[in-house]
Amino acid sequence: MSARPSDPAPVRRITAPQIAARKGDTPIVALTAYSAPMAAAVDPHAEVILVGDSLGMVVHGLPSTLGVTMEMMILHGQAVMRGSARALVVIDMPFGSYEESPEAAFRNAARIMAETGAGAVKLEGGARMAPTIRFLTDRGIPVMAHIGLTPQSTHTLGGFKTQGRDQASWPAHLADARAVSDAGAFSVVIEGVTEALADRLTEAVSIPTIGIGASARCDGQILVLDDMLGLSGRVPRFVQKFGDLGPRAEDAIAAYAAAVRDRSFPGPANLYR
Repeated sequence: MSARPSDPAPVRRITAPQIAARKGDTPIVALTAYSAPMAAAVDPHAEVILVGDSLGMVVHGLPSTLGVTMEMMILHGQAVMRGSARALVVIDMPFGSYEESPEAAFRNAARIMAETGAGAVKLEGGARMAPTIRFLTDRGIPVMAHIGLTPQSTHTLGGFKTQGRDQASWPAHLADARAVSDAGAFSVVIEGVTEALADRLTEAVSIPTIGIGASARCDGQILVLDDMLGLSGRVPRFVQKFGDLGPRAEDAIAAYAAAVRDRSFPGPANLYR
């Protein structure tokens, strides 16, 4: 049955090639989401929704991202896909799922995409991961790269330290950016680097850079949704709270508890007769 002229056009998801084409254009809006309701709230406003392995800390209370599993990423990825219709959904590959070999990375990336329906995966690492990125992209898996401060490598980096303060380190970061771009990544997250270095990295590659603690001149920006909504505790300097929902949620919970204790809830409007 054909659609009637009055029927609204179906919503089409943004694709990885469309994001790649945004280099130097209007900044790309990206946010994390881990659940269907939050994905639905983000979807009308963002071009990219990242199901980040930060869910380990934000949702599951883990001390770092290192304990996140494939099953966790797939479960949350499925929820975000159900809650969204427009944004490109990108899913982080968890620690240990891609470093062993390009073949292992492909098996796990293919599983993530097949079981969630997401449009791309993200993995951390620059030049050392370029062969894996090429292996994946040659086999039809769009890859978002991630360089600079890479949370899965904090043990080797010596903690969450801003990258690029010493200009002697810049050539290595530039080599990372060029390597992932040349390997076929459609975009690259640049995290926790100095503004000047982020600007150099953005100029050095033909794919969009998406900053988090980087520079306003990156081709896009991403934040952890819970951080920018004020639902997290202590947050990094690069986070701006665009809302302060944490205290409001606590006030609402306290009001509910008081209403239960004084028997004003449930009231007549909440009961069946």
